Amino acid sequence: MSQSNFDSEPKFEAALIEKLQTRGWEKDVLRYPTEHELIQNWADILFENNRHRDHLGDYPLTDTEMQQIIDHINNLRTPLAINKFINGVETAIKRDNPDDTEHYSKEVTVKIYDPQEIAAGQSRYQIVQQPKFPTASPILNNRRGDLMLLINGMPVVHIELKKSGIPVSQATNQIEKYAHEGIFSQGLFSMVQIFVAMTPEETLYFANPGPDGKFNKDFYFHWANFYNVPMNEWNKIVDNLLSIPMAHQMIGFYTVPDTRDGVLKVMRSYQYYAASRISDAVAMKHWDDTQNLGGYIWHTTGSGKTMTSFKSAQLIAQSRNADKVVFLMDRIELGIQSVDEYRGFANDNESVQDTLNTDALVKKLESISESMTLIVTSIQKMAMVYDHKRGEEGGYDPKRLDKIRSKRIVFIIDECHRSTFGDMLLTIKRTFPKALFFGFTGTPIKSPNAIKMTETSDIFGNVLHTYTIADGIRDKNVLGFDPYKVSTFKDKDLRKIIALEKCHVSSEAEVWGNEQREAVYNRYMNDVPMASYIDEAGGYVMGIE
Repeated sequence: MSQSNFDSEPKFEAALIEKLQTRGWEKDVLRYPTEHELIQNWADILFENNRHRDHLGDYPLTDTEMQQIIDHINNLRTPLAINKFINGVETAIKRDNPDDTEHYSKEVTVKIYDPQEIAAGQSRYQIVQQPKFPTASPILNNRRGDLMLLINGMPVVHIELKKSGIPVSQATNQIEKYAHEGIFSQGLFSMVQIFVAMTPEETLYFANPGPDGKFNKDFYFHWANFYNVPMNEWNKIVDNLLSIPMAHQMIGFYTVPDTRDGVLKVMRSYQYYAASRISDAVAMKHWDDTQNLGGYIWHTTGSGKTMTSFKSAQLIAQSRNADKVVFLMDRIELGIQSVDEYRGFANDNESVQDTLNTDALVKKLESISESMTLIVTSIQKMAMVYDHKRGEEGGYDPKRLDKIRSKRIVFIIDECHRSTFGDMLLTIKRTFPKALFFGFTGTPIKSPNAIKMTETSDIFGNVLHTYTIADGIRDKNVLGFDPYKVSTFKDKDLRKIIALEKCHVSSEAEVWGNEQREAVYNRYMNDVPMASYIDEAGGYVMGIE
């Protein structure tokens, strides 16, 4: 039997568990546990992770102390609120263990989860096989799920499986059925953040909508690789989306509680790649140099650039790799709208600052308060921080500007194909020569449409990630349209460009006489198809185009 063909669900389940164990999940599987047993497992992990005297010391959590935590979860109700609870790192309980005489009847804090502590320290990654689900109605029989993934004892990912040949929609229907029966609406299992519906041939993942929400198939996503090629094979999903550290990061960093509409959101793969590329670029920045070209993100309209840009800034702020992250908007009205959106995405301990005028902006740039890290302003206000036309009389004190310039500042510019090509961005770059600039656009400026002989890459550097309108139409994020073909290149010319690139040379003269280069060149000129396609084995074959 091939690795991607399973004629029974138990065989698929066993193979999936074995694969997960090679990707960071613990060898000991929790088989057929009740909710009570899983709560006790969580209590044991909390105790081991909180042995410090100021927390639990040498005195385990009692059943009633754990019930305090479960009651708190039940009061939170929604996955959005529970996400904030999980990523809040700590919670508080009132000790009633009589053996802890120092803290008896007093409130103590308990560390539950740390997004930054990935695959290290106290983090635990457990697999649960066929957990027993209590149902809300006494007339319904208890149910069993397929697999759950626990991080530090908390069931944050639930997986439903179907064997080969069964459509993945049957797995999503099973999840929806369990949710409608109230299984994920109370108690420990209400902590599930992400659902995964999986067959050997296809996988969908989506956020838990909670008891008040609705399942929406438009937000059932396929994971894809960096080049937006969808991953369908189950083993590739385990190697990527469900592996450690990725699964830990998805819960800690790439789920987004949107308080504006009251739902938990999970990022698509292309949003993850874009946000992580930006945060990685900031982490590698040498702040003493004046190389301020961070790069730009080319994501088509309708792809969720606002959420991606905010998550990029949030990752930078949480990592402490920059002192200020400034969102620059093209118009004041966009700034007001973006402040509202960013505040909807922010955690309870985060503050998104707007700016009424340039004076307020300067004060927030000067501030050393962590609450002043994320700032939204217009490009017009930022350009006024130092306006060479104002002269010394109207300008800001040079000492104040030097204080701001000494900070590690990251600028994220939305719709960067617009007025950022004018004089204002040049003024901002002169004012902050050590700052790092990133752009987001759905329509980058490229030759021959360059403005003043300037392309997007000249202003921001290389493209960090691309998600084009073709990707968006395929994924149904963008409405399709009726195209007709107009050839802009001859196939032979396009083949030649790719063939030379694959040979790492600039001309045909450098190819001839080198046997290895000639073989590569001839393959791309004659054998590689123009269009990409899926082969009989289900693999993606990259074409010239």
